[in-house]
Amino acid sequence: MSDTKLSAAIAELQTLMMNLRDPEHGCAWDRKQTLQSLTRHTLEEVYEVIDAIDSGDSNKVRDELGDLLFQTVFYARIAEEQGNFDLADVATTVTRKLLHRHQHIFPDGTLNSFGQPSELTVEQVESNWERIKNAERVAAGQGAEVSVMDDVARALPSLGRARKVQQRAASVGFDWSETEDVLRCLEGELEELREAMQSTDTQAQEHELGDVLFSCVNLARHLGLDAEQALQQANKRFETRFRYMEEGVQRRGLAMSEQSLETLGAWWEQAKQATRKQ
Repeated sequence: MSDTKLSAAIAELQTLMMNLRDPEHGCAWDRKQTLQSLTRHTLEEVYEVIDAIDSGDSNKVRDELGDLLFQTVFYARIAEEQGNFDLADVATTVTRKLLHRHQHIFPDGTLNSFGQPSELTVEQVESNWERIKNAERVAAGQGAEVSVMDDVARALPSLGRARKVQQRAASVGFDWSETEDVLRCLEGELEELREAMQSTDTQAQEHELGDVLFSCVNLARHLGLDAEQALQQANKRFETRFRYMEEGVQRRGLAMSEQSLETLGAWWEQAKQATRKQ
């Protein structure tokens, strides 16, 4: 792709955005939007990108990425109208940030220094990334008390935020060294949940269940897995098996709600076997 093609496409998109926000001739809905009102739409667009990628349809991925890009252009246009920053500032800021955080690729912090071999492993890159971000937080604090937990977005989905805070803690050495230790910790949390379940204290049960979930995310992290993705795949497997079971029940002319748990359990096992072969 040529620089000319990219520049023309971005310029056209920016012009479109400016027209939509035009006070006199623009779209009433687009003119009404604020940085705050757009956030829920942005979240929806992110999930639609993920769904498109999971579908394997490259046309859908292209379309959904376009919608997500438009969100960035939208935010930047509102900020520009307010005299804060524009799209060029956004691009410049992220470029400088990534140059600084990829010192193993750009030794002197410029694009011109690209091309030197790097032998860092993925794990070392991740460790360096957190170290550099910690240093950036300290510099930004200018003497104020700074925590590695600062700027972990509270709006993140809980599984993702759990992984993030665990990574931050690990970046300063607060982490299990062996996966078996994490597994033992999870087993301990499960035992505490069992104890809480013996009482009627729902707050205690919620507390212990939260610890179990947090430990599950930690285990996934130590295994090099993503807990959110693992749960998504589990959701898909459950839905596929349940649909298979439903179809079988319907073919028999029966109603699931009228069957015993033992019968449903047997049909569930059949569904698991059948969908596993698929």
